[in-house]
Amino acid sequence: MRAPGFVRDDRRVDEAPTSLLELAALFLRLGATAFGGPAAHIAMMRDEVVRRRGWLSDERFLDLLGATNLIPGPNSTEMAIHIGWARRRWAGLLVAGVSFIVPAMLITGVLGWAYVRFGRRPQVGWLLWGVKPVVVAVVLQALWNLTPAAARSWPLRAVGALAVVAACLGVNELVTLFGSAALVAALRARRPRGGAPLGQIVPVWSPTATSVALGAVSLSGLFGVFLKIGSVLFGSGYVLVAFLRADLVQRLHWLTEGQLIDAVAAGQVTPGPVFTTATFIGYLLAGPRGALVATAGIFLPAFVFVAASGPLVPKLRASPVASAFLDGLNVASLALMAVVTAQLARTAIVDVPSAVLGVTGAVLLMRFKLNATWLMLGGAAIGIGLHLVGLSR
Repeated sequence: MRAPGFVRDDRRVDEAPTSLLELAALFLRLGATAFGGPAAHIAMMRDEVVRRRGWLSDERFLDLLGATNLIPGPNSTEMAIHIGWARRRWAGLLVAGVSFIVPAMLITGVLGWAYVRFGRRPQVGWLLWGVKPVVVAVVLQALWNLTPAAARSWPLRAVGALAVVAACLGVNELVTLFGSAALVAALRARRPRGGAPLGQIVPVWSPTATSVALGAVSLSGLFGVFLKIGSVLFGSGYVLVAFLRADLVQRLHWLTEGQLIDAVAAGQVTPGPVFTTATFIGYLLAGPRGALVATAGIFLPAFVFVAASGPLVPKLRASPVASAFLDGLNVASLALMAVVTAQLARTAIVDVPSAVLGVTGAVLLMRFKLNATWLMLGGAAIGIGLHLVGLSR
């Protein structure tokens, strides 16, 4: 039985087929305007596909989010691919994923060209000053609306609270996710009606690391490095930095520490998935072809993983124990999202104007239902304006 509150305003989920053009238009726009990392991207997707378009219920959206957290790769990109699969299967999977990636790839590629041409990356901290407080407001709105669906019983709330504590203590996010899911499944399994054995619920694939010979940069070697990273990386952008440093700086000596820092900064200051850091590095190492090859390598596993796991999500809901496992994943995913939001708020709210911008954004979102994309653009415009008059940091 569906718990109350999964679709806002008592609207039904739109069962009519979504056109590929509409999918492409939505994710191209999100890919060009979604700043702030995976938590913000996922919040904006929820605003568009649940609240505005009614393509998914909050229950379904949470299930896809839980499944996304189980597989390696860029979470927000995988969420876009999942939504595409849910609306138009194989064609939707490709259109939504590619549309979300391409704008960020192009913007980061231009930064890579400028870096190679002029020897440094553009300084745009003033733009992010206006965007970051709005990002906090967007994520808070998503948490506010998704939490009643995920934490709809006292056991789920208790597990969510434990997940928050674990995340604050620095427990590995996979341990937090799987531990929460297993705990809820175990509690649910104590009831008279059981389900499939927990060990059969979620297969985990761990590919053999691709090795690249030390030496000159080749397109095949570049593809192999980023294919490996996209296949095994769980976690945030900070984990991505660790993988890039180990392979490209320490093992292959293709980049210097300074170049790596500039590449990561380029991925952070551009909209869309942070993994387009690969585009910048690819351009730096092998020009336009290198940018395309590195981008394809790091994002290709996401399409494969979603294609393999997406059809399983509805089947998991049919099993009582598997359904409990997903419930645990969902509440833990929101707990991790809440901790990330608190960390982001500490870096975004740095003075009174940024605090006013964040509060104003939250009011416009929650009270007046303003589109999150317009808020992002408005925050960027304010950052630019204050920079021009010399008032921003």
